[in-house]
Amino acid sequence: MFRKVLVANRGEIALRVLRTLREMGIAGVAVFSDADRDAPHVAAADEAVPLGDPEPAHSYLDAIKLIEAARSTGCEAIHPGYGFLSESPAFARAVRDAGLVFIGPPADVMALLADKTAARRVMAGAGIPVIPGTFEPAADPETLEAEARRIGFPVLVKAALGGGGKGMRVVAEPARLREAVAAAASEARAAFGDAGVYLEKRLRRPRHVEFQVLADAHGGVVHLFERECSLQRRHQKVVEESPSPALDDDLREAMGRAAVTAARAAGYVGAGTVEFLLDEDGRHHFLEVNARLQVEHPVTELRTGVDLVRRQVEVAAGLPLPFRQEDLCARGHAIECRIYAEDPARGFAPSPGRVLAVEAPAGPGVRFDCGVAAGTEVPVHYDPILAKVAVVAEDRPAAIARMRRALEECAILGVATPVEFLIALVGSEAFRAGDVHTGFVEEFLAGWVPDSSADTVAALGYRLEERSGAAPAREGDHAPRGADSPWRRLQGFGR
Repeated sequence: MFRKVLVANRGEIALRVLRTLREMGIAGVAVFSDADRDAPHVAAADEAVPLGDPEPAHSYLDAIKLIEAARSTGCEAIHPGYGFLSESPAFARAVRDAGLVFIGPPADVMALLADKTAARRVMAGAGIPVIPGTFEPAADPETLEAEARRIGFPVLVKAALGGGGKGMRVVAEPARLREAVAAAASEARAAFGDAGVYLEKRLRRPRHVEFQVLADAHGGVVHLFERECSLQRRHQKVVEESPSPALDDDLREAMGRAAVTAARAAGYVGAGTVEFLLDEDGRHHFLEVNARLQVEHPVTELRTGVDLVRRQVEVAAGLPLPFRQEDLCARGHAIECRIYAEDPARGFAPSPGRVLAVEAPAGPGVRFDCGVAAGTEVPVHYDPILAKVAVVAEDRPAAIARMRRALEECAILGVATPVEFLIALVGSEAFRAGDVHTGFVEEFLAGWVPDSSADTVAALGYRLEERSGAAPAREGDHAPRGADSPWRRLQGFGR
């Protein structure tokens, strides 16, 4: 087993990995940019190495700096977390060439899965249903027009490399195709260095369901059941849950088998996620494989009791998985809500700034993965995720009630967050009924009106850091969540 591991990331995921390393008796080394000098993940590490300039290209995306930080501190392995270089084949190869272990899938497997058309070919060859579309990247408009007519409009033009909605366009009619192809190719070239695009049939009101997989280097592959991830905005997930309300036992078994087959077909090793779309008839179609730990992994951990980071580290160290598929079971219902430094009342505009206070939810079945604390600066340079609230309960209605209660207890002041929006979202009739799809959040947001009496940062009407005495609350200060509301308690901060 490793003695020391470098965590090449920041924020809540860096803290998450460092905590498991400590439980395993492994020293954890953090890295930090100038913007993160006082961040909680730095204080939590056994050692920390500065990276300098906050710009990602000069800090968390600088492979040379990260590898040098690992070598200079005597690390044997690097855990990439998620985002940044976690799915970079070039980084994985560079780590290996430096004599270190990359805690993730092999570079060649990562490269295969990063090429969406190559991954589609592999999965189709393994008998896994894929979304109707093309299997080779193309740029010739005439070829793409012929393929689009074959597939049937509407279609998606998608970047062959990359993801996250970049290099993607929806085309509803033939006259728009050439323009969409040119725009998607240009965006793909700028984002991923490759202008290749392909076509997929655009499914109507699909659901996004993914399966967590674990694979070792000895042929062991298992899935750890599904996560429903249909609640997303601009391809960014907002709420996840498990089990999916859309799956019955037969469909769950079929999709689980498909996920394991996909991992085997790709030669996968480590923790990963096989993602599917469900069409309106409940048929599943392979979408892609995320070759890393997912943001929403706490949902799976709460239901299965499996520490996915621990298993990642063990598999990277050459150990076999300690269980088989028949040994695994999932209990209860889990839900996760992501808390970003974004303002839903302003179209989810970014909200950088200084965190003034954090009130964590607690109680039975509640998990709060948070990467900020009072005094933390939320910089403009990085993904704005601050924390995740995850709950588990005996069934879905109980989990929804627990999540609403946990969100009502949660407060991160100084920057705007979507907590009030999330409370409304998980309390909506459609969500309670499980009647959701990948466009649901946009539809819900269009009809959502912020509660003018709710305890948001704006409604508080003052900055806590300016209240060194018992200054009276100004007009517009509200605390309707009850006498023990975190907002009411935080109004007395500094007295």
